[in-house]
Amino acid sequence: MTSKAAEEPRKRVLIAEDEGLIRLDLAEMLTEEGYEVVAEAADGEAAVRLAQEHQPDLVICDIQMPIMDGLQAAEKIVSARIAPVVILTAFSQRDLIARAQSAGAMAYLVKPFQKSDLVPAIELSLTRFAEMTALEKEVENLTDRLEVRKLVDRAKGLLMTQYGMAEPDAFRWIQRAAMDHRLSMRDVANRVIDEAKEKEAQEAE
Repeated sequence: MTSKAAEEPRKRVLIAEDEGLIRLDLAEMLTEEGYEVVAEAADGEAAVRLAQEHQPDLVICDIQMPIMDGLQAAEKIVSARIAPVVILTAFSQRDLIARAQSAGAMAYLVKPFQKSDLVPAIELSLTRFAEMTALEKEVENLTDRLEVRKLVDRAKGLLMTQYGMAEPDAFRWIQRAAMDHRLSMRDVANRVIDEAKEKEAQEAE
């Protein structure tokens, strides 16, 4: 009988953080949660180089780092479609969060954070990155891609509300339904939305 660990390879993580103690704590937390730390960087430039070299499943990147800051590093890593990035910040200002999102960061954590905060941020980041790459494969045109993303987000919201699904589960449901029925994610999202409208209309009668 195969173990769950054998069935699901451990996610490989690159840590980019200029403070050695925080790097150490993070590596310990990640290992305890079943992730594999494949490399560590103390500046943004090294983070980009090591991401290209190791091709991790995820990068955890502090905003304030020497040589190249974490947002610049995140932008390079995500635009090359190497891996999703979780941004670490000591600040929760909206402008920094907005910059992190525009740099392509999929999730962020405000320091100091607990181990219980880490895993949800990682899972959210992995799901959003998978969603982005899946949509890119399905839709080449950027304008159409944005339209499909809006539809998928709306359908995810409906699934979360109606069935109590978590965001990653809602996306995986849409993706799986598309594969099972040989439809595009756009078609599945439209069906979810149409069914919700019909249900609403019936309840209103």
